[in-house]
Amino acid sequence: MTPKPAADADKYPLDLSKFFAPLSAALVGATNDLTKFGGRCFQGSIAFGFPGTIYPVNPRAEKVFGRVCYPSIRDLPETPDHVGIAVPAERVMTVLAECAERGVPFVTVYTAGFGETGTTRGVALQSQMVAFARQNGIRLMGPNCNGILSYANRFALSPTAFTLDKMGVPVAPGRIGVVAQSGGLGQVSVMYRALEIGLTISHEVSCGNQSDIDVVDFAEYMVSDPHTDVILMAVESIPDGVKLRRVAARAAEHEKPIVMLKFGRTEIGRRQSASHTGAVTGSGAVHSAAFRQLGIIEVDDCDELYHTAMLLQQRRWPQSPRAATLAVSGGHTVLLADLGSAYGIQWPEYGLETQAKLNKLIPDFGRVDNPTDLTAAAIGSANVFSEALNSIAADPAVDILLPIYSIHSRAELEVGAQFVRNTPKMAAMLWTGGCSDDPKMTPKYLVQSGVPVFRAATACLKAARAAADFGAYVARARRGDVVERPSGTNPVQARDLLTAAKSGALTERTSRQLLAAYGFSAMREGLATDAKAAVELSRSFGGRVVLKIDSPDIAHKTEAGGIRLGLSGSDEIAQAYEDIVASVYRYAPQARINGVLVQEMAPAGVELILGVTQDVTFGPVVSVGLGGIHVEVLRDISHRLAPIIPDDAMAMLRELRGFPVLTGVRGMPRRDIAAVVDLLVRLSWVAYDLSDEIAELDINPLLVLEESAGARVLDALVIRHDAKM
Repeated sequence: MTPKPAADADKYPLDLSKFFAPLSAALVGATNDLTKFGGRCFQGSIAFGFPGTIYPVNPRAEKVFGRVCYPSIRDLPETPDHVGIAVPAERVMTVLAECAERGVPFVTVYTAGFGETGTTRGVALQSQMVAFARQNGIRLMGPNCNGILSYANRFALSPTAFTLDKMGVPVAPGRIGVVAQSGGLGQVSVMYRALEIGLTISHEVSCGNQSDIDVVDFAEYMVSDPHTDVILMAVESIPDGVKLRRVAARAAEHEKPIVMLKFGRTEIGRRQSASHTGAVTGSGAVHSAAFRQLGIIEVDDCDELYHTAMLLQQRRWPQSPRAATLAVSGGHTVLLADLGSAYGIQWPEYGLETQAKLNKLIPDFGRVDNPTDLTAAAIGSANVFSEALNSIAADPAVDILLPIYSIHSRAELEVGAQFVRNTPKMAAMLWTGGCSDDPKMTPKYLVQSGVPVFRAATACLKAARAAADFGAYVARARRGDVVERPSGTNPVQARDLLTAAKSGALTERTSRQLLAAYGFSAMREGLATDAKAAVELSRSFGGRVVLKIDSPDIAHKTEAGGIRLGLSGSDEIAQAYEDIVASVYRYAPQARINGVLVQEMAPAGVELILGVTQDVTFGPVVSVGLGGIHVEVLRDISHRLAPIIPDDAMAMLRELRGFPVLTGVRGMPRRDIAAVVDLLVRLSWVAYDLSDEIAELDINPLLVLEESAGARVLDALVIRHDAKM
């Protein structure tokens, strides 16, 4: 057996066409026994109407469901493009070796007992399996997975019986792709429930441990797949954040939204995730921030996945979250007004022309508001409702249309459905009731005809906001915003400072020097090595000063008694110097002390905390929050993946609940927000350029001065990867 070069296995994007649409396939472990995985899997495959050939493989059977059964992969009359392996864990490697001999390109391993167990043996078995597959040019899904259902290609290698409808007819393909790790969640809680409300699916994969081909690879295939318009992902871990960034960018180019349910976001969720698939989940807050930055729509539950997809598959991207709704019930409009505002939906005032048209439709209507209550005057009159709807749709202030229906005749509902199909703006029906004269007219019937129909206001409004967010991201992608390095950055100088520090944490002074290489400003300061020098430095600054210990071994100066504020006068400053040095030696007798920093006292301003961390999934991350209680207690902090552009930085600030403090409240002056935006971009380049050296970086605080006056770094700490803190 001659191994194939492993290099081909690492090409991106990975060509999965033969995985999803093989000319022939095989199932090892196929059986006539429908109580077993291999029996259900093979029966579903042949019932689905696969146009190619699928071979049953089992040394203990002559025929499986009327088809000739082969004892091994070696005995097949041709080399299949895709082989499913449903045998005990100890036999997987034997079957995999047979696949390698025949040159099989794709394999799905359903078997459990590998990395998800968390045991040394299970992890070793999985590593051995993946290494062998890669060495022999095989790409692998699984193990511990539930397989694939490709409705677009009539190909299924999965035991899940969702290939036929209630009449025994193969389920029609749709334009929604589903990527999941969990078979039960992906195929039942997402795919089955989507089918149940009338949606249809292009492909579904449940990839289990994603030991080789991962969820991002499958999403990338669907971005290029002509059969898929919306991609739903339900995942426990993102194995490669850099690859996800690339796929998200391509999805925006193709205008194919990715809707993400990322679980394992809490500590108990992460523990459950680890026991389920052996996944490393990373920070939930960083994942959510990354999804916003990459144009990925994040949802909180399975039903949100397919409800959002129902609206997004219209592929009409609103320019804003400005929406309009109308009903014959005032209660419904008030409810939507309240809920919509909570989800960021805006209800713009209609233009004068629209108001005039609505007043003409219903005389003595009075003031026309949005949301619009047509009152009982419109009940039973399809023309009034539809004409009002068309008048509102023509208003340039409105980008999303969400008409509400309760109990209506089939004719009225058909008119509404036709409007949703034909309007160029994004639209959906919110149908809270039923049909008054035809029981066959159901929400599922309309969804099957291509009309998004929601049964609950919250689901409708969340989907509308998701569409508006994706529309804004697509518009940004069309503008071609480029991540550009700001002027005045000197990564070589910064790296020299890190090299000179050799290891551990940088002192505050060196940390500020590193930031200065990227354009950050600080208060005037100097290093004193005795009390006399401290007094002389303070005189050169004039006014009150701050004294701080300068030591690579003291990361938290306050705890060590290494800081004094608001000092003046020679005696007070000299005494403070001696007190600081003595206090630090008591706190850490082995600490290396370079001296004491003398820094001019800062003016009044707003304090922010800026930071850099390294996320296990996405790499360098830049963060910002308001100082004090906002970060420590309220966790009011925002994150983005480095590097960022000014729009990202501004979005970070606007996400902060304390953002109004920067804009000026209760007579306080507006702060220099433009300076903060610039410094966040610069900090992101520090994070990006020096990610191999810097584990963490804190600017605490950054003092933001009045508008046009800039911002100053008052304290900073850089921690290298090799630090032993």
